[in-house]
Amino acid sequence: MTPHLQADRHPERPRHPFAASLAALVVYCGMVAAAPVPDIHYYTITIDYAMSRLWVEARFSPSVHSVTARSHDAGKFLIDARECEHSGQIRMRNQRMLLPAKGIRCMYYTVDLERAARQERRNQTLLPDNVIVSPSLWLWRPELTGSTELRVRFQLPDNVKVSVPWELISADRQEYRLTKSPESANAPAVFGSFEYREVGVPGAVLRVGLLQAKGGMDTEAIINWIRATATDVSLAYGRFPNPSPQVIVIPVGDSGDESRPAVPFGRVIRDGGETVELFIDQGRPIEAFLEDWTATHEFSHLMLPYMHSQQKWVSEGFAQYYQNVLLARSGTYDDLTAWQKLYEGFERGRQSRPEMSPNGASTGSVRTGLMKVYWSGAALALMADVKLREQSGGEETLDLVLGRLQECCLPSDHAWSGPELFAKLDSLSSYPVFTQLYRRYADTAGFPDVRPLIERLGLSVSSGKVHLRRHAELADIRLAITATDTAAADWRQQLAANDRK
Repeated sequence: MTPHLQADRHPERPRHPFAASLAALVVYCGMVAAAPVPDIHYYTITIDYAMSRLWVEARFSPSVHSVTARSHDAGKFLIDARECEHSGQIRMRNQRMLLPAKGIRCMYYTVDLERAARQERRNQTLLPDNVIVSPSLWLWRPELTGSTELRVRFQLPDNVKVSVPWELISADRQEYRLTKSPESANAPAVFGSFEYREVGVPGAVLRVGLLQAKGGMDTEAIINWIRATATDVSLAYGRFPNPSPQVIVIPVGDSGDESRPAVPFGRVIRDGGETVELFIDQGRPIEAFLEDWTATHEFSHLMLPYMHSQQKWVSEGFAQYYQNVLLARSGTYDDLTAWQKLYEGFERGRQSRPEMSPNGASTGSVRTGLMKVYWSGAALALMADVKLREQSGGEETLDLVLGRLQECCLPSDHAWSGPELFAKLDSLSSYPVFTQLYRRYADTAGFPDVRPLIERLGLSVSSGKVHLRRHAELADIRLAITATDTAAADWRQQLAANDRK
């Protein structure tokens, strides 16, 4: 029954301002009362000076009947687990804790952190006082749902820092919030004397951990590269897509090989938060990092939610599209280079397993279908971007729609399907172009035919070489997609020039 009922019966009688305020308060309080109160479980993590042992006190509210670790190997490193109240040892079976039927409210357990660290191949190139040990090996917890969260506080020696992907609640108390997530892979937790920086970029503060390896590296140059690359990604819609991601930089050796990429590998992990791991050849000059596309590709992944495996061609393709578009906007590529790379990618995708659809290639195990996975989504991204710009007279773009997606829905706590994502993008645009593209190409054998579109954009191709025509039908749209941001380009040039001095 609404509190407006009596006043509505007498519309000629003006309502007293206090009555209106009271009615609004009643409605507000009812909304607050109806909001679910999350179950919060409190963890305290203590580590010794040698980083050999990890002690955990877990207090549950309400009591829990099951706790598990993400990794099946976690039981190998569990030294002891006991209930707090009765000090009774918790038995294990098949590397699982057997809790009493009544449940428990509190437990203590100890983990052999040093032994667990040996499981991580990423530690092989690091100095001994830097270790990566995934929480999947040491965090025993109840299932996380939309109404359950963990508050994790670290008690660390003076010489030890920590980096985790979880939401930072208090830097002074080293306290974090862990909530439901897609759990795409096992997130890293870093302990030790590594370099930790908070790097501000438009709309975000990146929590960057630079791990240390033999031979060292130019820390300031690496930080400047990360800041420049993340700023480039903000050129899509004015801000970085995640307000506080974890970024881990892992040196893999100073090869001295100028033909080797400065960033041989990178990946994004969505597990309790969003992590970008970048594996670098730390001996390369900053100019080599600024010209490398890997970090731009990985950061671009954060503009979309985590996708189901059958639709990974969507997320990989959108990142492929944006890595080239954004490197053009930052001045790293000129227009011709960006469109040449896009054209070459489309050709690799077209030649890759022509009998398979994009969805089929994503679920297949044949490596020869990899280019279809990486470039089918890029073709759809270009098609959608051009359609939006053409139908709206340039007022609507893929950039703007993805910006709205970030505002409403990212980071997301679950894996999305292709139809779910494309329907959401259509709902955020005045021009519904996405679902029709998905329905046309996702399960159709072959590759999205972009050749008529690139002809309209003014790309003429001769012997595999792209030439740009100034007076093409959609030349203005082509120029707008890759238009250089002068400030970003100038800053990159200055960074490279400073490194050469």
